[in-house]
Parts: sequence; C-alpha cells; structure tokens
Amino acid sequence: MASWFWIAFGLSALALVGCTASAGLPSYGVVPDFTLTDQTHQPFLSANTLRGKVWIADFIFTNCAGPCPRMSAQMHQVQTALHDMQGLRLVSFTVDPARDTPEVLAKYAERYQAQPGLWYFLTGPQADLHRLARNVFMLGDVNGDLQHSTRFVLIDKKSRVRGYYLTSEDDAIPRLIADARRVSKERF
Repeated sequence: MASWFWIAFGLSALALVGCTASAGLPSYGVVPDFTLTDQTHQPFLSANTLRGKVWIADFIFTNCAGPCPRMSAQMHQVQTALHDMQGLRLVSFTVDPARDTPEVLAKYAERYQAQPGLWYFLTGPQADLHRLARNVFMLGDVNGDLQHSTRFVLIDKKSRVRGYYLTSEDDAIPRLIADARRVSKERF
C-alpha cells in the first residue's frame, strides 16, 4: 500500500511541476517581423536579429527632458544585470524619427554605454514606428507629439509579448530581470 502512495505522490508532483511551467507568464500577442534602421545606419531586420532571442523593448527619444534618461539608465541597468544571459537583445525605438537619425542615436547609445550587438536603437518611417507602438506593442502612438509609454516590454524566443513593466514602479526592473531569466529557460 505504501508503494502506491509514493507512486501517486510522485505523479502528483510531476503534474504540479507541469502546471507551474506551463502557467508561466501570459502571452499578449506576437511581434511580427519588421525592418527599421539601427544606430550604425544599418538595416535592422528583426527576423535576423531577434528571432529565437529573448528581448526587451522600449520607446524613447534622445532629446527628451522627461522620463527617457531614467528609462535609458534603467535599460543600462538591465544590460548590466543580464550580461551573462545568452541571446539577450535590448531594443529602443525612437518616437521622434525626424530628429533621431542614426548618428544622433549612436551618440545617445554611447552616452548610456550600450553594448554593440546587444542594445539597438532604431529609427525609420514614422508610419512603421507608429504601427509597432500602437498595433503591436499597444503602447500608444508615434504621431509627432512625442508622448510615449514609459513601459518596458519583455518578448520571448517565439516573439511573444510576455510582460509589461512600468518603469516608474520601484520593483519594475528587478521583476523584468527575473522574468527575462525565467523566459530564457523556457523550451519551445
């Protein structure tokens, strides 16, 4: 009789582990492939650079006197904390493509010690940036008024949006770092 107990206990434990792993973080949709221009003036093809990677995105602009410097400092904090995570990418989209040229973005990247090949600053046609901000990430508009979300977005290896992190919350960055590590271990 005792052996049946241990068998049932073992099966129950396996079932709970399966539930925990599959429950994970929710999925809020899939980020489609896109093409923009990075801070080195090179075409940025998301399919080549982001597919199969865990990545974190935000929307900023370089001459922002509001939350953007804090957000970029926080993204640098994420870069530092996750330096050992294989395949991580960080992506900052501009909401001011008229002024944020690749040259301007490159200087901004240097200011925040963005690691080349890891942290990308992207610009492109306003319509493309708007479509991504509004329809894909659901973070508002890129319409010239320079209003933008202060959230970071976590995307998994399958290009699924897995979390939103309001950067003004004290625990946002530690939660983002923990969740990025968590989704990096998921099998797909």
